[in-house]
Amino acid sequence: MSDTQLPNRFPLQSGAFGGLPLGSIRPTGWLRDQLGLQAEGLTGKLGDVWPDVGPNSAWLGGTGEDWERGPYYCDGLIPLSYLLDDADLRDLANRWVEWTLGSQGPDGFFGPRTNVDWWPRMIVLKVLCQYAEATDDPRVIPFLERYFAHQLARLPRRPLEKWGQARGAENLLAVYWLYDRTGDPSLLQLADLLIGQTLSWGDFFANGLPKAKYTTAFNHLTHVVNVAMAVKEPGLRFLRTGSSADRDAVYTALANLDRYHGQSTGIFSGDEWLAGREPTQGVELCAVVEFMFSLENLVRVLGDATFADRLERVAYNNLPATITADLRARQYDQQWNQVLCTVAKRDWTNNGDDSNIFGIEPNFGCCTANLHQGWPKLASSLWLRAPNAGLVAAVYAPNQLRVKIGEADVTIDEETAYPFEDSVRFRLATTQPVEFQLFLRVPEWCERVTVRLNGERQPDLTGPGFSTIKRAWRNGDVLALDLTPRLQVHRRPRGAIAIQRGPLHFALPIGEDWREIPNKFGNIAPFGNWEVYPTTPWNYSLVVDPGAPERSLRVERGNVGNPPFAGANAPIRLRARAHRVPDWKLVNNSAGPVPESPFHSDAPIEDVTLVPYGCARLRVAEFPHSPS
Repeated sequence: MSDTQLPNRFPLQSGAFGGLPLGSIRPTGWLRDQLGLQAEGLTGKLGDVWPDVGPNSAWLGGTGEDWERGPYYCDGLIPLSYLLDDADLRDLANRWVEWTLGSQGPDGFFGPRTNVDWWPRMIVLKVLCQYAEATDDPRVIPFLERYFAHQLARLPRRPLEKWGQARGAENLLAVYWLYDRTGDPSLLQLADLLIGQTLSWGDFFANGLPKAKYTTAFNHLTHVVNVAMAVKEPGLRFLRTGSSADRDAVYTALANLDRYHGQSTGIFSGDEWLAGREPTQGVELCAVVEFMFSLENLVRVLGDATFADRLERVAYNNLPATITADLRARQYDQQWNQVLCTVAKRDWTNNGDDSNIFGIEPNFGCCTANLHQGWPKLASSLWLRAPNAGLVAAVYAPNQLRVKIGEADVTIDEETAYPFEDSVRFRLATTQPVEFQLFLRVPEWCERVTVRLNGERQPDLTGPGFSTIKRAWRNGDVLALDLTPRLQVHRRPRGAIAIQRGPLHFALPIGEDWREIPNKFGNIAPFGNWEVYPTTPWNYSLVVDPGAPERSLRVERGNVGNPPFAGANAPIRLRARAHRVPDWKLVNNSAGPVPESPFHSDAPIEDVTLVPYGCARLRVAEFPHSPS
């Protein structure tokens, strides 16, 4: 395994940070538990219960599904197997890799010849780059060279179209990856060709983004998964063009998505098309994991800590909320105010009646294939390389990092229950003293970060953004951070509020009655399809002063269990007071519009408990509020 990814070669822009090869970071603590559940759940067992990634997949030489589902599955299976160092998962993953490497023809093209679409091959390119970083397999670079020569020759006559035209940036990532390693100038020609054939996302985000729920007709520009992928596209263009307009287009994209479709947890709605700001519109699971991947890339390209802040919010809230705690069933659409998950008509822009139930393949199978990349790619992005051998703690979670800096072998154990606790400890082991700069993220929600080095108080870190400590690090050094979060209130339409503490958003959990319903795959317990019905009231107005929420909300803590995101014993809770709102009822099988606030009520005040959004599958996360 290579020590580090190479910096971008000239004339590409260097980017702010570099990635670390797959396997440099190993999850520990609750994150290891979460990935273990994934290995025992939908990722490790999916081929046994879902034919599209079973032995008959065309991407394994069979006659089954031949488009994107096998590649999507591998895009999560490969990193999961190497992060866990799981021999059985690696054997499973390697079957897909071996078939793919053996499928290349003399002209450089590869994959099932029953489907010649450019798009699914873009996913496979990302798979192979990860695999090569983990294994140093010498076959990968020549394989990519032959395929990219094929693309350079054929794209002028058979250009990107449909999904490939919308998602050309995924192809561009692999071209950059190979150029950094070979310096072949023809790859820059290919990069220019791909950029020219990809939809002009920067223009769309600035001038064409719909300003309300989109219901007109199918359009690749308004498809939420395309949008989630495309947020990084101007940033990847910037690496080639060096244009400030391309760099700035990333910020315009996020600002306009927040303004017209943004939700309190840092992502935007889309069920299947961009859907406005109502908390009962949904977001597709594919969009969650693709938006995470876009943010992971943007941190590297632009070096802006706000992308990492947003990444944590999406990863620690939206991702666990839309998959069961045991990682054996998933939704197609999650809702922020989600009080009933049944097969019924809802106000989606373009999705089916089963879109918010939990199951194997509700609504459409893309999310079943694509969910697997979410947690593994997050784990692979916790640390980054900075110039001059620096290290960047980009996202906080329990893990162990192993790298070589100069002649020193350096191991950093990051000990924490973050995001469920506010402290992070870095325990260093090094074969010899070594000087390097450590970049530590000060989140935007943080009032201050106190620092202790080997027990001695140091100056507080300044932020928000990346703050640095440069010193000669020695074996046994322990760096401890205490992050002091402030309670944040997000203002929402009609005066409603949403509550954030640290990277976690909080919701009122609703009692859950899970009822298994028939599915087309037969009896495959513990996998199946479920509707979820409420057993407790959900229609509450919080009694809180939005300008001083700390006066009304009290923090309580417990231990992080396994599963980490189970609702029964959430590791952190907020105690609050609330009024029932009897007239707030279901509308078209979802919670009705949030009543106007401030809401005045004569109903008795009740004590309620809020839990992390990702711990509740039935919940209210956007509330009316009453004067305290």
